[in-house]
Amino acid sequence: MTTATQSHHRETLQRALTAIRERSYWSAYPENLKAYGGEDAPGSQSPADGKAAFDDYLGKPFPLRQSGTDGEVAGERSPYGIALGVTYPHADVDTMLAAATAAIPTWRSAGPDVRAELGLEILHRINARSHEMAQAVMHTSGQAYAMAFQAGGPHAQDRALEAIAYSYAEMTRHAPQATWEKPQGKRPPQRMTKTFTVVPRGVALVIGCNTFPTWNSYPGLFASLVTGNAVVVKPHPGAVLPLAITVAIARDVLADAGFSPDLVQLAAEQPGEGLAKVLALRPEVKVIDYTGSTGFGTWLEQNAHQASVFTEKAGVNPVVIDSTDDYRGMLANLAFSLSLYTGQMCTTPQNLLVPRDGITADGAHKSVDELAADLAAAVDGLLGDDARATALLGAVVNPGVLERLEKAPSYGDVVLASRAVTHPDFPDAVVRTPTVVKVDAANRDTYLQECFGPVSFLVTTGSTAESIDLLRESVRDHGAITAAVYSTDDKVLDATEEAALDAGVALSENLTETVYVNQSAAFSDFHATGANPAANSALTDAAYVASRFRIVQSRRHLPADPPVTP
Repeated sequence: MTTATQSHHRETLQRALTAIRERSYWSAYPENLKAYGGEDAPGSQSPADGKAAFDDYLGKPFPLRQSGTDGEVAGERSPYGIALGVTYPHADVDTMLAAATAAIPTWRSAGPDVRAELGLEILHRINARSHEMAQAVMHTSGQAYAMAFQAGGPHAQDRALEAIAYSYAEMTRHAPQATWEKPQGKRPPQRMTKTFTVVPRGVALVIGCNTFPTWNSYPGLFASLVTGNAVVVKPHPGAVLPLAITVAIARDVLADAGFSPDLVQLAAEQPGEGLAKVLALRPEVKVIDYTGSTGFGTWLEQNAHQASVFTEKAGVNPVVIDSTDDYRGMLANLAFSLSLYTGQMCTTPQNLLVPRDGITADGAHKSVDELAADLAAAVDGLLGDDARATALLGAVVNPGVLERLEKAPSYGDVVLASRAVTHPDFPDAVVRTPTVVKVDAANRDTYLQECFGPVSFLVTTGSTAESIDLLRESVRDHGAITAAVYSTDDKVLDATEEAALDAGVALSENLTETVYVNQSAAFSDFHATGANPAANSALTDAAYVASRFRIVQSRRHLPADPPVTP
């Protein structure tokens, strides 16, 4: 790496360290698609470059050489109906973990500054290929292109940089060396030199998810790598390509800098292999990052005792609707939040909690049925044009989402029916609009189970106070990543804030413009809290990075100074 590159990355790191303290808006990587590939961004891909790079992967083995490769793994099929035909190297677990372990000592000795610098160089190279990554994310997750570019590219990169900044701050909190001198009265003082070294835990395992393969994987990947661990990346079988590209870039950077590329390896699995369980229980694996179903996340927490386990699972995200002075803005915001990526987000609202007697909107009373009809009209208006709808909805990523959507009408009164949408560019894509079902608060077994995907419930309660109590209880018992409230009454807002604090969930209040409850901003918003069953960690705080390493000290006695001869 050149001195100029080091200087550039040092400035980025310092700015990120400031951002995590201030929590105001800052982003290192532009989210505008047109910011890449032009005169102002030399070396970065244009959209056409990214598409060409993506197309070049199709129908052939992915260009990745790793230790212990013992075969190939068949690749993914795009939710848009395209057979990608990419195959990936399959590695022998023993060889892979041995290579990872052998690479750690030199990486540990490099120190926090070098590791952070190389982490930033990896991100720099990933960022330059954001359009390529967008194609890979789109055709594995089902996200529409604009969302795949932003969430899978710059936003994921910002979250990675945030994790690097927190890791660096924690690793450098203490002096690396000190001279210790203890007075002994008339005797010479006791003197020692002390060295404090950041020591990684071992091998870290990142278990990727299908819906957000980069956004959810990058924080753990970069936090573990920068704190000195080797990282094995086990992607979801349906979303391998984005993480394969990531691993390939990381290995190139490490090799260019003189380190073993086996510090980062891809663990693609054969159908039915169950590789995540195998790796998770290996004694070499000391850190695990997981995003996905509650069942497997709980299994990891209960069984992988040798590792620090960080999970983001599932929940029932609630919205308390009491009153609003911007009814159209509230409806538009909710319609977008329910529709974005076909509700296939851990942050999508599920339970809209509304008093049976209705709400106050722009000073007038609105019954529950009127609210339901108006919300349905807002969603239909947003998604009425198929081309616009597909740009927002993307495609359904797996059969389970479709099964839950098709079962939803059996739960109660359908106030917004789902419909099939034909994608103008990908006729084989499965595209569906969201559905909303009205149920009573007494029907707890229905709405207190997570229905991942475009299924939401309009839950009628006895009062706003009951809605707030239900928010608190449902989050405590079943978990949530997000919560929201709409009210013109400060007492209601205060009570909801108190309930959110009790339950340990992030709260958004009166969102009526273009900030949505299911979006979060790196360096300012904490994604999840680790304080309720939906996740045991937050992206990103000090607790997320600090247990990925330990401080090991050594002490060396210094002889007393010889007496001064008069």
